[in-house]
Order: sequence, then structure tokens, then C-alpha cells
Amino acid sequence: MLINLLPDFFAVHNSTDRVAAYLRYFESHRRLLEAYWHNYVLDPAGPHFQEVVRSAALAGRVDLRTMLERIDIVSLARNAEEHCRSLLDVDVDFDVVLMVGVGAANAGELVVDGRGVAFVCLEHFTSVANPETQGLGLDPELVPLWLAHEIAHAVRYTSPTSRSDLKSLVADAGAYSYWDTGRQATLRELLVNEGIAVQFSKLAAPGHAAWEYYGYNRRDYSRVREMEPVIIRALTDDLDRSGLGLRLRYLSGGMSDEARAFEKHVIPERSGYYIGAKMAERAMTSKGPAWTVRASTQDLLGLGSTAAASA
Repeated sequence: MLINLLPDFFAVHNSTDRVAAYLRYFESHRRLLEAYWHNYVLDPAGPHFQEVVRSAALAGRVDLRTMLERIDIVSLARNAEEHCRSLLDVDVDFDVVLMVGVGAANAGELVVDGRGVAFVCLEHFTSVANPETQGLGLDPELVPLWLAHEIAHAVRYTSPTSRSDLKSLVADAGAYSYWDTGRQATLRELLVNEGIAVQFSKLAAPGHAAWEYYGYNRRDYSRVREMEPVIIRALTDDLDRSGLGLRLRYLSGGMSDEARAFEKHVIPERSGYYIGAKMAERAMTSKGPAWTVRASTQDLLGLGSTAAASA
């Protein structure tokens, strides 16, 4: 189901007291927004919540309004959702959420009350980088790509026919947590999880530059490809280990160079997306998206992969 939070957000922006209006907006949509904040921003019960709310509520949104005047973003998202449902032979309900975030992730996945959620934060998709909102300046035509990526996660985590370890971890916990679930899953599972989502987005939203499917820029994409042998050596011994530090090292930004050091090299940020995509490539090609998105890591190992890290 498509959930469009844009009208409610712009009601906040049009208010005479935006901060108070945002707090009411948060309460009205607490089920979704609390999960978003916990997973991608910070604890909304913590001391910095009001500071971030104030910054987001008072920021100018000319770039976002201009984009929405020229792009039918709701139709774009609805068509992407329907296309993904068809490709994945969907057997579980999930939500697609259009929202304005607080400058954190451009897109993400949640599980709320057992239901998968794929969201995009449109402040990042205005084609204009905006330091005030921390918007990345991505082309709005990339919205279907990122929805496909996140829908793949939502189905992998919640489909009754999913064989992934993440599905079991989410079911046991009753929710998905970037931090807690990421701490329990093996590095292999986390790499494959992102790699499957990358490969599915290529299939569901073709025609974009190769690096855009990984969330890289052109330079970072080239560097990751050049360093693939080093990255594989760095992570191979950790594939069947778990720990939040492994997720942060290979699948997130913001880690120090020291934390990513290996053999006198610095492992590029988020390099695991590229390695994971190599690990999932053969399955997506030979078995198709519906099977691959629900596959276990052992299923994929049985097929082999185009990455040495599958060993």
C-alpha cells in the first residue's frame, strides 16, 4: 500500500509554529516515524531529538517544492511498487512510504508490527544538493531504483516463503533494527542481503549509471572495483562472524579510515554493496528475482557466485 506523508509534512511547513507542528505530525504517524528515527537518525526519546526536529522543520524547501511541481512522484512510486510486486510474485503485504526525512538516509527499510515498509525521503531527490536539509541532490528518476532496493528487503524479511536468516531474526525480535538485527546477522547474510537488493534494483529499474545502483559516485565505484581483491581478502575470514562493527565497516558510511584499514589500504566505505552484488549475481540471472530475494545464503552458495567471497 502506498502511504503519502507529503501533504502532512507540508502542513507542518506551512504552519506558523513549525516545530510544534512537526511534533504533532510525529505523534500522528508515530508508528512509522519512531521506527525511522530509531533506525536511521537517533533515539527520539534522547536529548538531541528537539534539535534535529527544529533544524528539519525550519529548513527551506524550495528545491523540494520545485521538484514536486514538475514530477508526479506519487504515480512514479505507485508504478514502481506495482512493477516490483509483479516481479517478486509478492505473497505478503508491505507499505511504500513517500516522506520527507531529516537529512539522514535517502531510502530505507523497516518492519513495523510485522509488516515490511520501504520508504524514500524526498529531500534527497530534488536534483539539487541542499546543505540546509542535507539533501543529496539525487535525480527524482532514481526513486523507482531505491524503492525496488528497499522492497526487496521488505519481502526478504517478511515473506512467509523467505528462507533468509534475516527473516528469522526479524520474526524472533518482532521488528527489524538496523543496529540489533545487524549485530546478530552474519557478515555473509548482510552482504548477500544488500547484494540481492542491488541486483533486483538493476532488474526493476534499468537504464541508470552502474554506480547509482550501489549508492556510489563514479569515483567511488571505480575505486571499489579496483580494490575488489583487497576487499575480499579483508572480509573473507569474517564472513560467518557477526557483529555490528562488521556491518558498519563494510556496509555503512562514517567509519574512520583507521577502522577500515587493511594491509596498508583503507577499505572504501560501503564496499560490501559491490561484493554482495557479485555474490548474488548468478542467482538473480539463473533463478530470477522471486526466488533470489527469498533465498538463504546456503541456497546461493549452492549456485556459486561471481565473487571469490562466496567461498
